[in-house]
Amino acid sequence: MKLETTISGPEDAPALLIVPGLFGSARNWGVIQKRLSDRFRVTAVDMRNHGASGWSDDHSYKALAGDLADTLEGPSHVLGHSMGGKASMVLALTRPELVDRLIVADIAPVAYDHTQAHLVEAMKSFDLDKISTRSEADALLAEKIDTKGVRAFLLQSLDVQNKCWNLNLDVLAREMPKIVGWPDISGSFPKPALFLSGADSDYVTPGSRPQIRALFSKARFASIPDAGHWLHAEKPREVEATIRAFLVRA
Repeated sequence: MKLETTISGPEDAPALLIVPGLFGSARNWGVIQKRLSDRFRVTAVDMRNHGASGWSDDHSYKALAGDLADTLEGPSHVLGHSMGGKASMVLALTRPELVDRLIVADIAPVAYDHTQAHLVEAMKSFDLDKISTRSEADALLAEKIDTKGVRAFLLQSLDVQNKCWNLNLDVLAREMPKIVGWPDISGSFPKPALFLSGADSDYVTPGSRPQIRALFSKARFASIPDAGHWLHAEKPREVEATIRAFLVRA
């Protein structure tokens, strides 16, 4: 599937692909993309069933990785967060010739119990035809989601004018077991890989490191202090600086 892309930076600069996570879009990475565009040709994508990209009944990681392969015009650094991190790992394991250096933000190649089905249900729980402002939608979401930052993140995908979510909520709900899972996949990625976590997040634990190293032999680990799962939104400058240091390291 052809993905919607946002591209910035010099045409002759090293390529960097940014792959957002579940419910995310290219615009969520706009600040970091802009800053990294000083020395990289940065492409940020909307994943299938997200943003302005097409919808499909298949939301498997094989399909997501295939979309990324079709987006790349040649070898590229690849940065993926959460669901996008898993898709990026599958791409690196199955098409290593397309990935120069890999950055995986706050996710591991393991199955999780962290279902996000409750967020899908919250977004589907009210009648969009009765909503005229984003603040009205926020008030309704607040009945089911306490965290203001999570609501603000989800509301970036709400098109108030057209009364719709820019998310294929039905498919994402149905495919949630695949999204939080990890496919049966073999192979190894022999190039440098950075696993970057939020220090306050529990998505990448010491117990997941053996599995990471089994698939990514040159894995390195770093964490961002005072950041949770959405580390790029909470600490954009620190995340950008860490990414930059890894990509320019000899």
